[in-house]
Amino acid sequence: MTATRYFMPAEWAKQKQTWMLWPERPDNWRLGAKPAQAAFTLVARAIARFQPVTVGVNADQYDNAYNRLKHPNIRVVELSSDDAWVRDTGPTFVLDQQGQLAGIDWEFNAWGGLQGGLYFPWQRDDQVARKILQLENCQSIRTEGLVLEGGAFHVDGEGTLLTTAECLLNPNRNPNLTAAAIEAKLKQYLGVEKIIWLPEGLFNDETNGHVDNFCCFVCPGEVLLAWTDDPQDPNYARCQAALAVLTSTQDAKGRSLKVHKMPLPQAVYATAEECAGVDWVIGSQPREPSQRLAASYVNFLLVNGGVIAPSFGVAEDVLAANLLEKLFPERKVILLPSREILLGGGNIHCITQQQPAVTG
Repeated sequence: MTATRYFMPAEWAKQKQTWMLWPERPDNWRLGAKPAQAAFTLVARAIARFQPVTVGVNADQYDNAYNRLKHPNIRVVELSSDDAWVRDTGPTFVLDQQGQLAGIDWEFNAWGGLQGGLYFPWQRDDQVARKILQLENCQSIRTEGLVLEGGAFHVDGEGTLLTTAECLLNPNRNPNLTAAAIEAKLKQYLGVEKIIWLPEGLFNDETNGHVDNFCCFVCPGEVLLAWTDDPQDPNYARCQAALAVLTSTQDAKGRSLKVHKMPLPQAVYATAEECAGVDWVIGSQPREPSQRLAASYVNFLLVNGGVIAPSFGVAEDVLAANLLEKLFPERKVILLPSREILLGGGNIHCITQQQPAVTG
Protein backbone atom coordinates (compact mmCIF):
# COMPACT_ATOMS: atom_id res chain seq x y z
CA MET A 1 0.00 0.00 0.00
CA THR A 2 1.37 3.41 -0.92
CA ALA A 3 1.70 6.21 1.64
CA THR A 4 2.66 9.05 -0.67
CA ARG A 5 -0.51 11.04 -0.01
CA TYR A 6 0.18 11.30 3.72
CA PHE A 7 2.32 13.68 5.76
CA MET A 8 3.39 13.78 9.40
CA PRO A 9 2.40 16.94 11.30
CA ALA A 10 4.93 18.64 13.55
CA GLU A 11 4.71 17.86 17.26
CA TRP A 12 3.45 21.39 17.99
CA ALA A 13 0.35 20.81 15.85
CA LYS A 14 -2.99 20.32 17.62
CA GLN A 15 -3.21 16.88 19.26
CA LYS A 16 -6.10 14.60 20.11
CA GLN A 17 -4.31 12.56 22.76
CA THR A 18 -1.03 11.03 23.93
CA TRP A 19 -0.25 7.31 24.02
CA MET A 20 1.88 5.55 26.64
CA LEU A 21 2.68 1.98 27.67
CA TRP A 22 3.07 0.69 31.23
CA PRO A 23 6.53 -0.48 32.42
CA GLU A 24 6.87 -3.81 34.16
CA ARG A 25 9.83 -5.65 32.61
CA PRO A 26 12.10 -6.62 35.57
CA ASP A 27 15.22 -7.09 33.41
CA ASN A 28 15.03 -3.43 32.40
CA TRP A 29 13.27 -1.63 35.26
CA ARG A 30 14.65 -1.99 38.76
CA LEU A 31 12.74 -3.32 41.75
CA GLY A 32 9.98 -4.88 39.69
CA ALA A 33 9.46 -1.57 37.85
CA LYS A 34 7.74 0.06 40.84
CA PRO A 35 9.96 3.21 40.78
CA ALA A 36 9.48 3.44 37.00
CA GLN A 37 5.73 3.05 37.36
CA ALA A 38 5.69 5.99 39.77
CA ALA A 39 7.65 8.08 37.25
CA PHE A 40 5.38 7.08 34.35
CA THR A 41 2.36 7.98 36.48
CA LEU A 42 3.78 11.47 37.05
CA VAL A 43 4.25 11.89 33.29
CA ALA A 44 0.75 10.64 32.46
CA ARG A 45 -0.86 12.91 35.05
CA ALA A 46 1.15 15.92 33.84
CA ILE A 47 0.05 15.34 30.25
CA ALA A 48 -3.55 14.82 31.41
CA ARG A 49 -3.60 18.44 32.58
CA PHE A 50 -3.55 19.40 28.90
CA GLN A 51 -5.13 16.56 26.93
CA PRO A 52 -6.34 12.95 27.13
CA VAL A 53 -3.87 10.11 27.69
CA THR A 54 -4.29 6.44 26.81
CA VAL A 55 -2.01 3.94 28.57
CA GLY A 56 -1.65 0.40 27.24
CA VAL A 57 -1.08 -2.24 29.91
CA ASN A 58 -0.31 -5.95 29.95
CA ALA A 59 -3.12 -8.02 31.46
CA ASP A 60 -1.18 -8.97 34.59
CA GLN A 61 -0.63 -5.28 35.43
CA TYR A 62 -4.07 -3.94 34.48
CA ASP A 63 -5.49 -3.56 37.99
CA ASN A 64 -2.27 -2.03 39.32
CA ALA A 65 -2.02 0.48 36.50
CA TYR A 66 -5.73 1.31 36.57
CA ASN A 67 -5.63 2.13 40.27
CA ARG A 68 -2.38 4.12 40.10
CA LEU A 69 -3.43 6.11 37.03
CA LYS A 70 -6.99 6.98 38.05
CA HIS A 71 -7.72 10.34 36.48
CA PRO A 72 -10.68 11.64 34.45
CA ASN A 73 -8.38 12.35 31.48
CA ILE A 74 -6.48 9.03 31.53
CA ARG A 75 -7.80 5.90 29.81
CA VAL A 76 -6.24 2.52 30.65
CA VAL A 77 -6.59 -0.24 28.07
CA GLU A 78 -5.32 -3.81 28.01
CA LEU A 79 -2.63 -3.86 25.32
CA SER A 80 0.23 -6.34 25.57
CA SER A 81 3.79 -5.28 24.81
CA ASP A 82 7.34 -6.36 25.58
CA ASP A 83 8.35 -3.01 27.05
CA ALA A 84 7.13 0.56 27.44
CA TRP A 85 8.75 2.57 24.61
CA VAL A 86 5.67 3.59 22.63
CA ARG A 87 7.57 6.28 20.71
CA ASP A 88 9.41 3.44 18.98
CA THR A 89 6.86 0.62 18.96
CA GLY A 90 3.67 2.61 18.49
CA PRO A 91 2.47 4.07 15.20
CA THR A 92 3.65 7.33 13.71
CA PHE A 93 0.41 9.16 13.03
CA VAL A 94 0.05 10.93 9.69
CA LEU A 95 -2.68 12.92 7.93
CA ASP A 96 -3.78 12.88 4.32
CA GLN A 97 -4.45 16.01 2.28
CA GLN A 98 -8.06 16.03 3.51
CA GLY A 99 -6.89 15.95 7.14
CA GLN A 100 -7.91 12.33 7.77
CA LEU A 101 -5.81 10.19 10.12
CA ALA A 102 -3.68 7.15 9.31
CA GLY A 103 -0.74 5.46 11.03
CA ILE A 104 2.66 4.19 9.90
CA ASP A 105 3.41 0.78 11.44
CA TRP A 106 7.21 0.56 11.33
CA GLU A 107 8.85 -2.84 11.39
CA PHE A 108 10.50 -3.14 14.83
CA ASN A 109 13.49 -5.26 15.90
CA ALA A 110 14.26 -4.00 19.44
CA TRP A 111 16.89 -1.51 18.27
CA GLY A 112 19.12 -3.93 16.45
CA GLY A 113 17.67 -7.42 16.45
CA LEU A 114 20.24 -10.11 17.15
CA GLN A 115 23.07 -7.66 16.39
CA GLY A 116 23.02 -5.50 19.47
CA GLY A 117 19.28 -5.34 20.11
CA LEU A 118 18.21 -4.68 23.69
CA TYR A 119 16.07 -7.76 24.30
CA PHE A 120 14.61 -10.86 22.70
CA PRO A 121 11.92 -11.69 21.73
CA TRP A 122 10.16 -8.53 20.60
CA GLN A 123 7.12 -9.77 18.65
CA ARG A 124 4.58 -8.21 21.03
CA ASP A 125 6.27 -4.83 20.61
CA ASP A 126 6.09 -5.25 16.86
CA GLN A 127 2.31 -5.60 17.22
CA VAL A 128 1.77 -2.45 19.31
CA ALA A 129 1.29 -0.05 16.40
CA ARG A 130 -1.25 -2.34 14.74
CA LYS A 131 -3.22 -2.68 17.98
CA ILE A 132 -3.30 1.06 18.63
CA LEU A 133 -4.45 1.78 15.08
CA GLN A 134 -7.22 -0.80 15.39
CA LEU A 135 -8.37 0.74 18.67
CA GLU A 136 -8.60 4.10 16.89
CA ASN A 137 -10.25 2.55 13.81
CA CYS A 138 -7.43 4.07 11.83
CA GLN A 139 -5.85 3.18 8.47
CA SER A 140 -2.64 1.19 9.04
CA ILE A 141 0.36 1.36 6.69
CA ARG A 142 2.91 -1.38 7.41
CA THR A 143 6.53 -0.77 6.35
CA GLU A 144 7.54 -4.31 5.47
CA GLY A 145 11.24 -4.34 4.75
CA LEU A 146 12.00 -1.10 6.62
CA VAL A 147 13.03 -1.27 10.27
CA LEU A 148 12.62 2.08 12.00
CA GLU A 149 11.68 3.61 15.35
CA GLY A 150 9.71 6.77 15.99
CA GLY A 151 12.48 8.27 18.11
CA ALA A 152 14.88 8.11 15.18
CA PHE A 153 13.46 11.20 13.47
CA HIS A 154 11.82 14.58 13.99
CA VAL A 155 9.84 16.57 11.42
CA ASP A 156 8.94 20.24 11.12
CA GLY A 157 5.58 19.58 9.44
CA GLU A 158 6.73 21.60 6.44
CA GLY A 159 8.71 19.00 4.54
CA THR A 160 11.93 18.62 6.57
CA LEU A 161 13.06 15.58 8.53
CA LEU A 162 15.95 15.40 11.00
CA THR A 163 17.75 12.13 11.77
CA THR A 164 21.18 10.59 12.45
CA ALA A 165 23.33 8.40 10.25
CA GLU A 166 24.48 6.56 13.37
CA CYS A 167 21.01 5.09 13.75
CA LEU A 168 19.40 4.85 10.33
CA LEU A 169 22.54 3.62 8.57
CA ASN A 170 23.43 1.15 11.29
CA PRO A 171 23.75 -2.33 9.71
CA ASN A 172 21.60 -3.81 12.49
CA ARG A 173 18.52 -2.04 11.08
CA ASN A 174 18.42 -2.12 7.27
CA PRO A 175 21.70 -3.57 5.98
CA ASN A 176 20.40 -3.92 2.43
CA LEU A 177 19.25 -0.31 2.07
CA THR A 178 21.44 2.61 1.04
CA ALA A 179 21.02 6.10 2.44
CA ALA A 180 19.29 7.11 -0.77
CA ALA A 181 16.86 4.18 -0.51
CA ILE A 182 16.06 5.04 3.11
CA GLU A 183 15.52 8.68 2.14
CA ALA A 184 13.07 7.60 -0.55
CA LYS A 185 11.07 5.54 1.94
CA LEU A 186 11.00 8.35 4.51
CA LYS A 187 9.71 10.72 1.85
CA GLN A 188 7.08 8.18 0.83
CA TYR A 189 5.77 7.37 4.29
CA LEU A 190 6.07 10.76 6.00
CA GLY A 191 5.51 13.15 3.14
CA VAL A 192 8.82 14.98 3.62
CA GLU A 193 11.03 16.51 0.95
CA LYS A 194 14.35 17.18 2.69
CA ILE A 195 16.34 14.86 4.99
CA ILE A 196 18.97 16.41 7.26
CA TRP A 197 21.50 13.80 8.37
CA LEU A 198 23.40 14.46 11.58
CA PRO A 199 26.44 12.17 11.88
CA GLU A 200 25.73 10.85 15.39
CA GLY A 201 23.40 11.14 18.34
CA LEU A 202 24.25 11.37 22.03
CA PHE A 203 27.16 9.36 23.43
CA ASN A 204 26.24 5.93 24.82
CA ASP A 205 22.63 6.16 23.67
CA GLU A 206 21.66 2.50 23.49
CA THR A 207 19.22 3.20 20.64
CA ASN A 208 22.27 3.82 18.40
CA GLY A 209 21.85 7.57 18.45
CA HIS A 210 18.15 8.45 18.27
CA VAL A 211 17.80 12.07 17.23
CA ASP A 212 14.99 12.73 19.73
CA ASN A 213 17.55 12.56 22.53
CA PHE A 214 19.90 14.97 20.77
CA CYS A 215 18.25 17.49 18.45
CA CYS A 216 14.69 18.53 17.58
CA PHE A 217 12.70 21.19 15.78
CA VAL A 218 11.09 23.80 18.04
CA CYS A 219 9.34 25.63 15.19
CA PRO A 220 9.83 25.87 11.42
CA GLY A 221 13.39 26.94 10.70
CA GLU A 222 14.65 26.51 14.28
CA VAL A 223 16.20 23.55 16.09
CA LEU A 224 17.31 22.77 19.63
CA LEU A 225 20.64 20.93 19.90
CA ALA A 226 22.06 19.22 22.99
CA TRP A 227 25.33 20.97 23.74
CA THR A 228 28.53 20.91 25.76
CA ASP A 229 31.48 23.33 25.73
CA ASP A 230 33.71 20.81 27.51
CA PRO A 231 36.30 19.30 25.12
CA GLN A 232 36.75 16.42 27.57
CA ASP A 233 33.10 15.42 27.33
CA PRO A 234 32.60 12.48 24.93
CA ASN A 235 29.66 14.41 23.47
CA TYR A 236 31.81 17.40 22.49
CA ALA A 237 32.83 16.13 19.04
CA ARG A 238 29.30 14.90 18.39
CA CYS A 239 27.82 18.30 19.17
CA GLN A 240 30.40 20.09 17.02
CA ALA A 241 29.75 17.77 14.07
CA ALA A 242 25.98 18.25 14.36
CA LEU A 243 26.34 22.03 14.55
CA ALA A 244 28.48 22.02 11.41
CA VAL A 245 25.71 20.22 9.51
CA LEU A 246 22.90 22.36 10.89
CA THR A 247 24.61 25.66 10.10
CA SER A 248 25.53 24.67 6.57
CA THR A 249 22.19 23.32 5.34
CA GLN A 250 18.74 24.62 4.54
CA ASP A 251 15.35 23.13 5.23
CA ALA A 252 12.76 22.11 2.65
CA LYS A 253 11.54 25.71 2.40
CA GLY A 254 15.04 27.06 1.72
CA ARG A 255 15.49 28.54 5.19
CA SER A 256 18.83 28.56 6.99
CA LEU A 257 18.37 26.94 10.39
CA LYS A 258 18.59 28.89 13.63
CA VAL A 259 20.28 26.66 16.23
CA HIS A 260 19.52 26.96 19.95
CA LYS A 261 21.96 25.16 22.26
CA MET A 262 20.51 23.17 25.15
CA PRO A 263 23.14 22.49 27.84
CA LEU A 264 23.64 18.86 28.65
CA PRO A 265 23.30 17.92 32.32
CA GLN A 266 26.46 16.97 34.15
CA ALA A 267 27.39 13.33 33.65
CA VAL A 268 24.79 10.98 35.14
CA TYR A 269 25.55 7.39 36.19
CA ALA A 270 23.45 4.66 37.73
CA THR A 271 24.47 3.58 41.21
CA ALA A 272 25.56 0.03 41.99
CA GLU A 273 22.43 -0.36 44.09
CA GLU A 274 20.19 0.73 41.20
CA CYS A 275 21.88 -1.72 38.83
CA ALA A 276 21.58 -4.54 41.37
CA GLY A 277 17.81 -4.03 41.41
CA VAL A 278 17.51 -5.12 37.76
CA ASP A 279 17.03 -8.82 36.94
CA TRP A 280 19.93 -10.35 35.00
CA VAL A 281 18.55 -12.11 31.95
CA ILE A 282 20.48 -13.43 28.94
CA GLY A 283 19.61 -11.42 25.86
CA SER A 284 18.72 -8.22 27.72
CA GLN A 285 20.76 -5.04 27.99
CA PRO A 286 23.06 -5.23 31.03
CA ARG A 287 23.03 -2.37 33.53
CA GLU A 288 26.43 -1.31 34.88
CA PRO A 289 27.32 1.67 37.12
CA SER A 290 30.38 2.39 34.96
CA GLN A 291 28.24 3.29 31.94
CA ARG A 292 27.38 6.96 31.48
CA LEU A 293 23.64 7.43 30.96
CA ALA A 294 22.43 9.35 27.91
CA ALA A 295 20.76 12.14 29.88
CA SER A 296 19.39 15.01 27.79
CA TYR A 297 16.82 17.77 28.20
CA VAL A 298 16.01 17.56 24.47
CA ASN A 299 13.99 14.43 25.25
CA PHE A 300 10.82 16.43 26.03
CA LEU A 301 7.24 16.19 24.76
CA LEU A 302 5.05 18.93 23.35
CA VAL A 303 1.35 18.72 24.21
CA ASN A 304 -1.54 21.14 23.70
CA GLY A 305 -0.44 24.21 25.64
CA GLY A 306 2.38 22.45 27.46
CA VAL A 307 5.95 21.15 27.45
CA ILE A 308 6.66 18.05 29.55
CA ALA A 309 10.43 17.84 30.07
CA PRO A 310 12.87 15.73 32.10
CA SER A 311 14.90 16.88 35.09
CA PHE A 312 17.82 15.14 36.79
CA GLY A 313 18.26 16.92 40.11
CA VAL A 314 21.31 18.86 38.92
CA ALA A 315 22.14 22.54 38.46
CA GLU A 316 21.48 22.44 34.72
CA ASP A 317 17.79 21.75 35.36
CA VAL A 318 17.22 25.49 35.90
CA LEU A 319 19.04 26.40 32.68
CA ALA A 320 16.93 23.89 30.76
CA ALA A 321 13.66 25.21 32.21
CA ASN A 322 14.60 28.79 31.41
CA LEU A 323 15.49 27.98 27.81
CA LEU A 324 12.32 25.96 27.23
CA GLU A 325 10.21 28.81 28.63
CA LYS A 326 11.97 31.20 26.26
CA LEU A 327 11.44 28.92 23.24
CA PHE A 328 7.79 28.13 24.10
CA PRO A 329 6.42 31.31 25.72
CA GLU A 330 2.79 30.34 25.07
CA ARG A 331 3.14 26.91 26.69
CA LYS A 332 3.35 25.85 30.31
CA VAL A 333 6.75 24.19 30.92
CA ILE A 334 6.70 21.32 33.43
CA LEU A 335 9.92 19.57 34.43
CA LEU A 336 9.48 16.15 36.02
CA PRO A 337 12.03 13.99 37.85
CA SER A 338 12.95 11.40 35.25
CA ARG A 339 15.93 9.51 36.60
CA GLU A 340 13.93 6.29 36.83
CA ILE A 341 12.97 6.58 33.14
CA LEU A 342 16.58 7.32 32.20
CA LEU A 343 17.75 4.22 34.09
CA GLY A 344 15.62 2.18 31.68
CA GLY A 345 17.32 3.66 28.64
CA GLY A 346 15.29 6.70 27.53
CA ASN A 347 13.17 9.57 28.70
CA ILE A 348 9.85 11.39 28.40
CA HIS A 349 9.73 11.69 24.61
CA CYS A 350 10.65 8.00 24.30
CA ILE A 351 7.74 6.81 26.46
CA THR A 352 5.08 8.91 24.72
CA GLN A 353 3.55 9.20 21.25
CA GLN A 354 1.31 12.05 20.12
CA GLN A 355 -1.82 11.51 18.08
CA PRO A 356 -2.65 14.60 16.04
CA ALA A 357 -6.16 15.99 15.91
CA VAL A 358 -8.13 15.19 12.77
CA THR A 359 -8.54 18.38 10.80
CA GLY A 360 -10.74 17.11 7.97
